[in-house]
Amino acid sequence: MNKWQQRIGSWIAQHLDLPSDVILELPRITTIGQIHAYIENHKGLLIFSEQELRLKLKQGQLKITGKNFVLRMMLPEEILLEGTIENISFIDQN
Repeated sequence: MNKWQQRIGSWIAQHLDLPSDVILELPRITTIGQIHAYIENHKGLLIFSEQELRLKLKQGQLKITGKNFVLRMMLPEEILLEGTIENISFIDQN
């Protein structure tokens, strides 16, 4: 998404009271301590193991590392991950 689209999306979100994550297609990550992560607005599962979850995003990837990972729920654009989360990082792919 280019800068112009981001500016328009931000303006629309602000003036129409819409959530920016929906307008800009950003992921929404909700964590409960280090034991649960609920991720919305992803574009697909790339890697899953007991130590790593990697999701495709509109721009780049989301990487979560830790231990004893289990997918408790997986829908087309939502995932509930359970385990011990040690790190959450974004990988930019330009």
